[in-house]
Amino acid sequence: MTAVSQEANSLTKEIRAEIEVFGFIPFTRFMELALYHPEWGYYERETSRIGCKGDFITSVSVGEAFGQLLASRFSKWLGEIDGPVRLVEAGAHDGTLAHDILAWLAEYSQSIFSRLKYTIIEPSKKRRDWQINRLAAFNSQVEWFDSMRDVSKVRGVIFSNELLDAFPLHRISWSQSKRDWIEWGVSCRGEEFYWMAMESNISAWRSMLPSWPDSLLDVLPDRFFTELSPAAIQWWHFAACNLVEGKLVAFDYGHSPDEWPSPNQPKGTVRGYRGHQHVDDILANPGGQDLTAHANFQLIKKAGEAAGLATDQFTSQERFLNRSFVDLVQESPQIGKAIDLRQLQTLTHPAQMGQAFKVLLQSR
Repeated sequence: MTAVSQEANSLTKEIRAEIEVFGFIPFTRFMELALYHPEWGYYERETSRIGCKGDFITSVSVGEAFGQLLASRFSKWLGEIDGPVRLVEAGAHDGTLAHDILAWLAEYSQSIFSRLKYTIIEPSKKRRDWQINRLAAFNSQVEWFDSMRDVSKVRGVIFSNELLDAFPLHRISWSQSKRDWIEWGVSCRGEEFYWMAMESNISAWRSMLPSWPDSLLDVLPDRFFTELSPAAIQWWHFAACNLVEGKLVAFDYGHSPDEWPSPNQPKGTVRGYRGHQHVDDILANPGGQDLTAHANFQLIKKAGEAAGLATDQFTSQERFLNRSFVDLVQESPQIGKAIDLRQLQTLTHPAQMGQAFKVLLQSR
């Protein structure tokens, strides 16, 4: 049970108003409001939440090296496609990664840059304004759409960085007495939010549960928690369907295809982050802390394959970026010298980002 902070008081009141209608809301709705409310959502309030002075560090905030290495790899992939090509980025935040990629291509891969359209999927007007300002130098090269549904027949690369872990999700737990999964919602008492078991058995997440054998379910502890995000799976499937030729790639932290459910995480993986610290109380201070959970690469991989994509690679960020760097240095030693080695070390360090972040690559 959690006290509500004054910082997010307006959002708290709106969440409480929704709860009063039915007595609770699904956690997926709580997370949606906490992160994406157009006025008070965590990702809508300011750009400074990322980086050393913010709440968490991303590969992009480490420096330009991440975007430069992606650009070098994307350039090779795009070079295999004739005619006009596209880079489609979903979840571009303030446009920094797009800027780093476009700047590298403009300087070192003019043949690709000259036939490239950079497409950003951005439903938020506020974030789109941040991106337009950041990408002013490449205005003629960039276009924006609200949804992947507005983009079709992509020849090129569709990619995301730390997007899949930010989709709203359902939090569920195993009940040994009921031999069934229970979904958890959020209710409130006065100024406090608390967890409430939901009685409804009708939910989009049920169709996503694997047919785990009885031998596994027999040993799952009572109230073993996990998460499912139909929205993330649906987004990936739709992106895969829109890819006519090229690559679909995600950079994110999450479960590998063979490690879900994880016995080492009986409380699930959903976490809050504020000031570079884990926040165990994820219902506290809605809009004032990041909420995230491991991407489920088992289900994401299957969604792409169901749309006809081939899975080329599932690997660590460490291996992907080191391979990209080695290839770049071997092919163009002078260009390779432009990569900041300290940034590369941070991005690939096995005790830091190198192993925590995974890369899923699929193609058509």
